[in-house]
Amino acid sequence: MGARVTMRDVAREAGVSPMTVSRALKQDGSVNTATRTLVRQAADKLGYVYDTTAQAFRAQRSGFLAVTLPSINNANFASTHRALTQSLVGTDLQLLLGITNYRVEEEERLMRQLLARRPEAVVLTGGHHNAATRKLLVSINVPVIEIWDLPPDPIGHVVGFSNAGAMALVVAHLVETGRRKFGFIGASADSDTRGAERRHGAVEAARTFGLPEIVQLDAGPAPVSMSDGARAVEKAGDILHNLDALICVSDPVAFGAMMALQRMGLTVPDDIGVTGFGAFEIARIATPRITTVDVGAEQIGQEAGLAILSLLNGSQSSDAPLRITLTPKLQPGNST
Repeated sequence: MGARVTMRDVAREAGVSPMTVSRALKQDGSVNTATRTLVRQAADKLGYVYDTTAQAFRAQRSGFLAVTLPSINNANFASTHRALTQSLVGTDLQLLLGITNYRVEEEERLMRQLLARRPEAVVLTGGHHNAATRKLLVSINVPVIEIWDLPPDPIGHVVGFSNAGAMALVVAHLVETGRRKFGFIGASADSDTRGAERRHGAVEAARTFGLPEIVQLDAGPAPVSMSDGARAVEKAGDILHNLDALICVSDPVAFGAMMALQRMGLTVPDDIGVTGFGAFEIARIATPRITTVDVGAEQIGQEAGLAILSLLNGSQSSDAPLRITLTPKLQPGNST
């Protein structure tokens, strides 16, 4: 392994002083374009990597944004992350990502680690946190944005939608198709707060329509998958013959449920309807195409990124909390 390339090495290669190299690499306006180009060419030739730690310390900036997601395997959360990242292109901001695995205790552990890096803003998926995490976030003097939810008592700023309201769209659609008796397939209680809100939204909407109580079909702890949806259907057995439709917490769960129903000799949607949630790609390519709800996963990331930039550059006052509410859209398919 060769010796580490230093700023002095770059200065010798470019024929300038180390101070000029430092100014050129941090986009100092006192260095003209020609010299800045010369320095960057020398740095690239030698493989020099500019260490921004000291600069950040002096400027009281880290250049980091702390972001938590429940899972990176979920295509919708991945879309949100990708859009958030794209919204920061052209800035000097980078994401520090933590995966909570749907556990508030893990979110607390991650927050303690991420906050030690002095992020300039924090983005949290969901509005449900334990007391320790909330105390940490209330005490920091940086923007906090909760996404994918509309918490009743937000810590700071919000970019989200009503999970319960989105599921009410599904129930109304099923009623319009003449269905009255529903089952709900979702994660075990308390393991997925957004899933629980969807279940609550479906139950309340059914009561509003004067329908029978929705049958709860437990798919296991979050995150629930296609296989979990299939197993929930298989365990339900004869209960299915008394239902008109299965309301699923997500499109992958709905797809798994449909496959299990077909293996059991039940036809979708003639024998029983199936709905999903999230407008995943699998909903569009499944046969039959799955009725779902588009919640704007990519737009959530875009709006969060724009909010962060406006808060950090001062064009949006942090004293006036943002509450950006997205409107979910029902996408009827052939499964209902």
